[in-house]
Amino acid sequence: MTASLIALAVFAVFIGSLMRSMFGFGEAIVSMPLLTLLPIPLQTSVSLIGLAGLTVAVLTVFSGWRHIERPVLIRLGISTVIGIPVGLYVLKSIPSHIITSGLGIFLMGYGVYCLMKSRLSQTSDKPLLVSRGWVWPFGFAAGVLGSAYNINGVPVMIYGTLRRWAPERLRGTLQAHFLISGVLVVAGHALGGLWTSDAFVLYAYSLPAILLATGLGVLFSKRIPARRFERILFMIIIGLGILLMLPRGRM
Repeated sequence: MTASLIALAVFAVFIGSLMRSMFGFGEAIVSMPLLTLLPIPLQTSVSLIGLAGLTVAVLTVFSGWRHIERPVLIRLGISTVIGIPVGLYVLKSIPSHIITSGLGIFLMGYGVYCLMKSRLSQTSDKPLLVSRGWVWPFGFAAGVLGSAYNINGVPVMIYGTLRRWAPERLRGTLQAHFLISGVLVVAGHALGGLWTSDAFVLYAYSLPAILLATGLGVLFSKRIPARRFERILFMIIIGLGILLMLPRGRM
């Protein structure tokens, strides 16, 4: 690996870690599309973001521990375990360009959803998902997306939004789920043979950037209007999704 490639990979991890520490989610949503644009194998990128996400989770989980929805967290953990092997199968069995296109479609849909959710929240304060049984499919989706794309937090965030959780409860539960699912996903990557020496080299270079991003994220979250920054972030997510859908020869 060249120095420029390492620097670009570290930058991608830094931006994702900054998003995660500011909003409680977002490191894989931002970092994975950026890494797929680099000449880095998809499995190496997945392993790198898995390790980075687990590191951020360890650094941030304690701040929101008292707001965790513990019964929901248990169900999420069980259903996530069930979904992890499915995601590993998808990652190892389906060509990378199909996975990349699928990620692009997912990002565009997710970005549009996030831009619309504030308007949906203003129409009603009642939960859109009444039955707690919905936690099972959302947890399963978290396991699949976590092991395949490292986007394990997105289904949980969508579930919490549809349940009308308070921001503190959503953030605390997200961080705890990231820690539990992060351990499971990283273990799944190891058992699935996805760990590479390049992933550990990039992780070692990225560790100072992760620590810096976590500290800056906590600082910025107290000073920058979150709603304005969220809209910009979601527009960037949609743009990254569109970019991933373009043929490689045109990028």
